Amino acid sequence: MSSESWPPPLKEWVARCLGQMTDANRAEAQAELRGSIANAFAEKTLWTTDWAGVQLKSLMPKAPPMLNSLKRKMNDAPPMSKKAKKAAAQKRNDANLDFGDQAALNRRAERFQREHDIERQKSMRGQASLQANNQNAHLFNRISRSDSPSAFGTNPDDPEADPNVLDWDKYTIVGTNQELFKDYLRLTSEPKPETIRPYSVLQQTLIELKKRWKEKVSYNWICNQFKSLRQDLTVQRIKNEFTVQVYEIHARMALESSDMVEYNQCQATLKNLYDLGIPGKHEEFTAYRILMLLHGRNKSELNLYVGTLTPRQKRDPAVQHALRVQRAISMGNYHALFEMYWNAPNMGAYIMDYFIDRERTRALMTMTKAYRTITMGFIQNELGFETVPETLKFIETHGSAFFINPNAPDRDLTVECKVAAPQLAQVYEERYRKVGIKGAI
Repeated sequence: MSSESWPPPLKEWVARCLGQMTDANRAEAQAELRGSIANAFAEKTLWTTDWAGVQLKSLMPKAPPMLNSLKRKMNDAPPMSKKAKKAAAQKRNDANLDFGDQAALNRRAERFQREHDIERQKSMRGQASLQANNQNAHLFNRISRSDSPSAFGTNPDDPEADPNVLDWDKYTIVGTNQELFKDYLRLTSEPKPETIRPYSVLQQTLIELKKRWKEKVSYNWICNQFKSLRQDLTVQRIKNEFTVQVYEIHARMALESSDMVEYNQCQATLKNLYDLGIPGKHEEFTAYRILMLLHGRNKSELNLYVGTLTPRQKRDPAVQHALRVQRAISMGNYHALFEMYWNAPNMGAYIMDYFIDRERTRALMTMTKAYRTITMGFIQNELGFETVPETLKFIETHGSAFFINPNAPDRDLTVECKVAAPQLAQVYEERYRKVGIKGAI
């Protein structure tokens, strides 16, 4: 997390605190500064805290120690006047200010001037990139750059700097590659700037990829380009609204192309980005996550996740739909479930496709216990099939094609429930008792 990721009031506050530090209070002030920023980051209040009013206790002026006049007073010495006491104190101060103290003050002043010059140069260098990243971009690189005094990095002017703490800013690069499209290659060595695209080029790449997707370009090529785009963002440690947009678009394309491996990777990264407070389509992907947990039948995690939903998320139509799906499955209300399947908002139906046959099998098991015979038309309407041939194919592949009138038209075929029930139960145990989710994280 770098200083570019902070709101302007926080930057000003940190700069003011660094300027007030001395050799005497540096260690205590750095620890308190680190704790204040870490607490605000954990509580997601970096952008809402009134930093101008925050004061570090270690930097507050301390009252001079009071001397016990009774202990230091000489019984035989006459009382001194205020004027005499003031003159004596001035002489003591002049005597204590030797050449070494003056040299230390000079070195400190020079260090502060050098730090001020470095900060000014850094702000001038970063002006262009800040404009490209938008003023509200969250670039979580590090608390501060390696060439400025930091409470978290190694500063050669800091006598208490820990040499065992890696300064990751030394390994953060800014790409120089100007190619819009680049094949994805897994990194096996330290990345080089000439092979990485900068932020401005990545923005143009996303625009072109969306155009190619509308032109029905092969998903394999699109996926390869998106993975390369994500890699360039990761290598440069760019985490902002554009990053969220890239992962959201790739996740939707993966859903549409039945690529659950890439979808789950995108979903996991999006969860971390949303937790950082970066805005995006949070409610939409919250609904997707609920449906994915229903697919995995992870009841404990699902209950915990639903318990963390905010009132705003619960008011969202997509989240409400996902919660109604959860309720219908838990209550065995298959009639309502299949109606919601056909009315799923956004791309929820693509996720429901992965567990809809399992729920259809459960519903058919319930129906075979409640009826003696059921017609193909009734099964089609209750289980949400589009056509009778599709319904018949489902019955045959699930070992339930026991008809009392096999020569009748497809819609009038009647299943003998007593014979079909045990076969359905066996198929359910073999196919759906265990759930395998590709790429689950």
